Amino acid sequence: MRYYEVLGLEPKLALDPDELKKRFYESSRQWHPDRFTRAGAAQQQQALDMTALLNDAFRTLRDPVLRAEYFLKQKGIELSKDAPPELLEEVFELNMMLEELRGGDESARPQLETARDRFERMLRETDAELADLFARPDALEEIRRTLNRRRYISNLVRDVQKELNVHVSN
Repeated sequence: MRYYEVLGLEPKLALDPDELKKRFYESSRQWHPDRFTRAGAAQQQQALDMTALLNDAFRTLRDPVLRAEYFLKQKGIELSKDAPPELLEEVFELNMMLEELRGGDESARPQLETARDRFERMLRETDAELADLFARPDALEEIRRTLNRRRYISNLVRDVQKELNVHVSN
């Protein structure tokens, strides 16, 4: 759990954002390259490497979704790229609407906007569900499924928004 270690944190899903920030700033001051300007080349490189590692750790651990993905990966639990079965019918309908819009049928736009809004709501609900699951150390498999679902929904929102932006009605 290298990101947690470099910041002196216990590897867990639920982190106190203020404590994370505090640890990051303390470590950043300790390893700031300006403190090593008179040191040898090896120490200067170590300071640069540690600064990069600290920045990556902070960026990952401050975002609950990235943190959960990182945590699971460190535990050897991979996320799936498959569509969640409960979304297959909606995805099929969504793809049909996207094809209609790409083909010039502007009547699909309101339906796509409604679908986008529904998927954005699903993202918010999924984020709330993840926050609840983070408090349960025994919920890694549920977290994996929820992250898979969230990733897929997030991609749907992105794809719909992209097409709506490309095919702006006149």
